[in-house]
Parts: sequence; C-alpha cells; structure tokens
Amino acid sequence: MAEKVKAYGAEKVYVIDDAELKGYLVAPKAEALQQLAAQASPSAILFPSTFEGKEVAARLAIKIESGLITDAVDVQAGPVTTQSVFAGSFTVTAKVTQGTPIITVKPNSAAPEEAAGAGAVEAFTPTISDGAKTAQIIASQPRAATGRPELTEAAIVVSGGRGTGGDFAPIEAFADSLGAAVGASRAAVDSGWMPHAFRVGQTGKTVSPQLYVANGISGAIQHRAGMQTSKTIVAVNKDNEAPIFELVDFGVVGDLHTVLPAATAEITKRKG
Repeated sequence: MAEKVKAYGAEKVYVIDDAELKGYLVAPKAEALQQLAAQASPSAILFPSTFEGKEVAARLAIKIESGLITDAVDVQAGPVTTQSVFAGSFTVTAKVTQGTPIITVKPNSAAPEEAAGAGAVEAFTPTISDGAKTAQIIASQPRAATGRPELTEAAIVVSGGRGTGGDFAPIEAFADSLGAAVGASRAAVDSGWMPHAFRVGQTGKTVSPQLYVANGISGAIQHRAGMQTSKTIVAVNKDNEAPIFELVDFGVVGDLHTVLPAATAEITKRKG
C-alpha cells in the first residue's frame, strides 16, 4: 500500500495496526484519526464520501473542533470545494473557516495522477478508549459478488429505468462490455425489477462517475439529484422530449432494446 500511495505523491505514509479498530463501529477510527491529526498537523483531512467515511468525518470534526464539508466533487487550493446541493438545484463553492478542514469527496471526482513522492513509512499506535468500544460488530455478511464494480465507486455507470420494461439484459450486457456498474431509477426499483441497492437518485445512491449512461430514464429531479455531477452523461430514450436530454452531453433518440445491443456488439468487436 505504501508503494501505491508513494506513486501518487505521498511524502509520508502512517501505518496503523487495526487490531483495536476491527470489530467495532466507527468510534475507534475517529479516535485514532484525532490522535494522528494532533501528531501530524495536516493542512486538510480528506475522506471518501461513503456512509462510513462521512460518519467518521463528522465525529472527527467534533473532536478537533473543525469545520466539515461533505460530498465535494472538486477540491482546489485553499482548500475550496465544489458541491451539488439541494437535490442538484445549485452548485456551490465552500471553504472551512475553523480548524483543520475536513472534507468528504465523492468517488471518481478526480482522475488520479502519478507524481513522485518520498513515501516514508511511519508506524502510528493510537490509544483507543473503552468508551469507543461500546458498539461492537458481532456478525457481518458480505454481499454476493456480481463481478461488476461497486455502484458508488465505479468509473462508468449504466442505468436503466421504466423504459426497460423490466428487461435489464441489454443494460447488463452493455455495462459488462464497458466494465461498468449497473444502476436503476426509482421507477425500475419500485416496479420490482431491480433491488433497492441499485437505485440511483435522491432516495438511493449518489454517483459521480466519469461516464453515466441513462437508458429509458425520463430524468425526473429525483434521479438527476443522484447522478448529475457525473463528468460525461449519455442518455438513450425514445421520447425526444424527455427531461433527461436537458442534462446530457450526448443523447440518442431511440429504443434502448435496439440501441444498446448494437453498441454492445460494436464495443465487443473493437475490444476483440
């Protein structure tokens, strides 16, 4: 791991023995980072915008009396962040004005760039209080592997909506040709065609991939709130007046059951 982060410019890598962190909820992690922040005096602390990442960040912000910004899609010098807020109605820039800036960043917000770094490794041993260990994980069950990337972390997401008519085979085949994750609109989930874990939108998961392909999705604000910070958006819909076309970089007016198999075949041919 040290070599990997060194390749992306890390000057120092702190290694923590997680023996006292594993098996508990987030409190021990927040305590460990509080102690590490006191030793390292970082100019900013960044987390991934996962459910756990945001909870640890919030606890840490209270512990070190610092401001917190969540779900940033860009971080510039300052640090100044960019966020999409109020269900995607506004794009705002923000800056922490007290303490060490703590920022959670959406996955795929920036493409990693290699840069030389010293990558010096230093062991760090936190002291975890008994109070932080009062919530213990007694059992866990990993979700069955699908062979596809995790929805919130994928660089490419292919989603289907009401226009699939419940047939997600073209969506899945196209996603597999791109090495993409599969998502679904609320309409598709509410109809029982896909599990809730695949829902993209205000009441589902928020994604920000490099490429988002919406198929048979009208583009209601509920769905847009979960994907409109994607870098490039493509829509396939046979209704040329669908609201989704107001948002996209590229649009295809056509039946997804015709368009996607043709696109999948062409991609497979070029890959071969």
